[in-house]
Amino acid sequence: MSHIADDTLQAGREAVGRHAWREAYDLLDAAAAAVPLSPEDLEALSAAAWWTGRLDSCIAARERAFAGYMGAESRPRAAIVAMAVAKDYYAKRSSSIGNAWVARAERLLADEPACVEQGYLERLLSVIAFEGNGDFEAALTHGQRALEIGTRFGDRELQALALHDQGRVLVAKGDVARGMAMIDEATVAAVSGELSPYHTGVIYCNTITACKELADYRRAGDWTDAAKRWCERQAIAGFPGMCRVYRASIMLVRGAWVEAEVEARLACDELVEFNLSYAAEAFYELGEIGMRRGDLATAHEAFRQAHELGRDPQPGLALLRLAEGKTDGASACIEQALDEESRALHRARLLPAQVEIALAAADLAKARAAAGELDAIAKTYGSDALDAAACSARSMIALAEDDGREAVQNARHALRLWQEVGAPFEVAHARMLLASAYLIEDNADGAVLELQAAATGFARLGAVPDSRHAREQLEALGATPTAINPAEKKQTRTFMFTDIVRSTSLVEAIGDEAWAALLRWHDETLRRLFAVHGGDEANHTGDGFFVAFDDGLPAIDCAVAIQRTLADHRRQHGFAPEVRIGVHVGSGTRSGRNYHGKDVHAAARIVALGEAGEILVSRTALPDSQLRYDVSEPRSIALKGVSRPVEVVRIDWR
Repeated sequence: MSHIADDTLQAGREAVGRHAWREAYDLLDAAAAAVPLSPEDLEALSAAAWWTGRLDSCIAARERAFAGYMGAESRPRAAIVAMAVAKDYYAKRSSSIGNAWVARAERLLADEPACVEQGYLERLLSVIAFEGNGDFEAALTHGQRALEIGTRFGDRELQALALHDQGRVLVAKGDVARGMAMIDEATVAAVSGELSPYHTGVIYCNTITACKELADYRRAGDWTDAAKRWCERQAIAGFPGMCRVYRASIMLVRGAWVEAEVEARLACDELVEFNLSYAAEAFYELGEIGMRRGDLATAHEAFRQAHELGRDPQPGLALLRLAEGKTDGASACIEQALDEESRALHRARLLPAQVEIALAAADLAKARAAAGELDAIAKTYGSDALDAAACSARSMIALAEDDGREAVQNARHALRLWQEVGAPFEVAHARMLLASAYLIEDNADGAVLELQAAATGFARLGAVPDSRHAREQLEALGATPTAINPAEKKQTRTFMFTDIVRSTSLVEAIGDEAWAALLRWHDETLRRLFAVHGGDEANHTGDGFFVAFDDGLPAIDCAVAIQRTLADHRRQHGFAPEVRIGVHVGSGTRSGRNYHGKDVHAAARIVALGEAGEILVSRTALPDSQLRYDVSEPRSIALKGVSRPVEVVRIDWR
């Protein structure tokens, strides 16, 4: 081995030890091009490739490591690598190849003396039985064997994983208290730093999944935030994308649709070459966002992409068909999905749509059956959100039966529960149900109050069709929507989004403490400039700002001041983060300090088109005069969810 290659390899090993994954990948990949690597070093290269989202490179390195271990007759270690390759192929939805690698691992370990590697095989078989086949009993049996082997050999990671897996299965079976206790015990081990980065990430992801499937959105949100902070500390590419999917889902429930869409789109970009299941889920979330806004074309395309990547786009696609007036098509979609799904918590996501669609088809018996099943699942799992969905379903059926008293009772209960969950879209829908129930009971005043609140809630969220429907019902009653609070009325403003480019790489390069200090400096600097130029900070998430200005000129002046301030700091002190900025003028509905609406979405999408150091401005945001900067020729850009192309220019601020 040459001296240069030896130094490169040693530096790569040290980078792996620091979890500096990008640096490790570059160094180990360079070393592999110069000299043959040992199986251990190939495993390190595969790990660095995995953490940085290079799944094909990861598989190639692992397959070479497997061959190396087989050549050295290290069968247990070869089996561990075979299991890792199997999981990689499952992530690519290449199940047959994944199954073949599992079979290879089983053959390698079949005649070996008792060893901890057999425990990891039992753990993998437990996951396959649970996630792949829905066989809870087999999953528990394999999980118990894995825990016994982990305990016998004192392998803390295997013990935590096996305990966590059994907890997930118990929750899915309906034994929520015992299952969550096991999940919590394993998650404490991950949080406390007892486990390796990979297994820590696995436990984070699975904990969030369990909470989300229980519809425990508050708990899922807490763990999602914790996982995001952990990913940033580890400078990981793949896991952040998976965390973004969870964050998008939680933000959608909480009513932060702009932020949910940004997270989901970033997840699609980050995961399409890394984990197709999560990428498909991100596309599905985009479809749900489009549905709630009434953008059926965008929703249809997102559901199509989710389906293409292997995710059944239900119940979203069925509800889309219903919104299009295709009741028969909606019924066929939802019934097929229910026919193919046996897991109770997964059926619980489908059953509310079955109730709504069956009622639209005047099939009261089918609606009652779906509502009854949903109610039973809610009682088994004890989730406020599931209970709220069951109450809403019962209220809808009572309305169809002209049973005003039952409809009122269930709608009021659903409203209270959705408020406790913190789901504003569902709250507004519960108000619509309650208004209809009040009308049956001849309580027109109560109906008007609920419709006014619903119309305001839908408008605040940007749920255009639902807001229109609520207003139409108010007009039919001879009432008008509640006068919009000045803090919530639609306003024409110039919107600016800022974003630090390649922030994850920065965290890795400078470390957690330095990153935190840099972020504080960045935030203070930008906020000072916002104040100088009359900007109104609407929102701040992570390393980006959303700011509103009275018109285009001060917004552009502020954007230029930001870039020049950062450039000056770079020249004087050697470093400053690189930022991209997008500016767009339009109308938005104000809610507190924040704004919502299609023009806000357009501004968010414009910034995403920018490169480091760029200022992109929609042509309509340019002032008629007094602009002191050169601009590029306009280019027409098609933005997702915006019906017409937007002309965008680049500001020459240097």
